[in-house]
Amino acid sequence: MLPQWDALFERLGARTYEEMHDLLDGAWAAAAKALVPGGILAINIGDSLRRVDGEFRLWPNHARVLESVGRLGMRPLPYVLWKKPTNKPNAFLGSGFLPPNAYVTLDCEFILLFRNGELRRYPPKDPARAESAFRREERDRWFSQVWDNIRGTRQGDTTSRTGAFPPEVPERLIRMYSCRGETVLDPFAGTGTTVWAAARLGRNGIGVEIEPERVAELRREAVRRAAVSGASTDAPSPLRSPA
Repeated sequence: MLPQWDALFERLGARTYEEMHDLLDGAWAAAAKALVPGGILAINIGDSLRRVDGEFRLWPNHARVLESVGRLGMRPLPYVLWKKPTNKPNAFLGSGFLPPNAYVTLDCEFILLFRNGELRRYPPKDPARAESAFRREERDRWFSQVWDNIRGTRQGDTTSRTGAFPPEVPERLIRMYSCRGETVLDPFAGTGTTVWAAARLGRNGIGVEIEPERVAELRREAVRRAAVSGASTDAPSPLRSPA
């Protein structure tokens, strides 16, 4: 429900709130199918404020996604509220200091978490799991429900916005819910933030991206990073356009 995505959704045949979510439901279903038993699906999504047919209202994206992913049989877990620091802490929408027509500022996004079935099981003293352990202070900070120390990523103008988030978000989630050597899938690769984070953290990263020009950019970046690290560039690219 953000104007920046209107053209993309219209190109895919979605012109309403429900049609938009019907499209996204397919992505959640494909991601759930790709997960190993006990694997975690993490969805960073925000609610929206928008005027449609003359009515200004909240569009509760997070609630719609919770319902649709739950219908897939995924188990909802406690979610994270990502409270973005802002340069305008007193910004609000409404009529000055007079009640009752002002609106609460939307300064949080949701990181919804779902598990595919039962808890994952590992052999006793599994070396990859032991190597992936986090420190006490990391555990205490990451598993708190409110994340208020990660600033959002600048998006540019409305024609070039990508929905990118800062690397700290996928880095935390990857370390919280995977072990070294495992595979992380991002069905909305965008600028590749999650794929690059997975590589830095010793995981395999697979990205799916619908925009062909962005796929080309990501592949060029993969070649550049491989050249810098001295890795082979002969392997197939992990960045894919959807079939």
